[in-house]
Amino acid sequence: MPPKAEVRKVSDPADLEKVFAIRREVFVGEQNCPPELEWEFEDESTHFLATVDGEPAGASRWRKTDKGYKLERFAVLSKFRGYGVGQELVKAVLADLPADATYVYLHAQIHAVTLYERFGFEKTGPEFEEAGIRHYKMVRK
Repeated sequence: MPPKAEVRKVSDPADLEKVFAIRREVFVGEQNCPPELEWEFEDESTHFLATVDGEPAGASRWRKTDKGYKLERFAVLSKFRGYGVGQELVKAVLADLPADATYVYLHAQIHAVTLYERFGFEKTGPEFEEAGIRHYKMVRK
């Protein structure tokens, strides 16, 4: 039986450093995102940390924008991919959104589109590039 991911909302500095370390490894290290594009809106975001058997495995966040609620920075460390960590992160973030979150959207990397489709998100508009990576805007219906 594969290990089960646990996801929790985090705000203390020690847990946030784990979140940022995961994002640094996945986005800056693996995907070559410019660091200056990776670190923005941290103070206005609600952050989540996924662990597997107590070990940091993934991260994500949501924040309120002028358009609605944006889900962002979904990252799963390579050794934990394929075990449902991403799905657990999406579930936790969606469950944490305020009751007035009627417009929920994200910018999905091409390879993650099917994950978000499972949660009711639909592609809107053309493919675009963000931080050198191909994305689609997706909105939850």
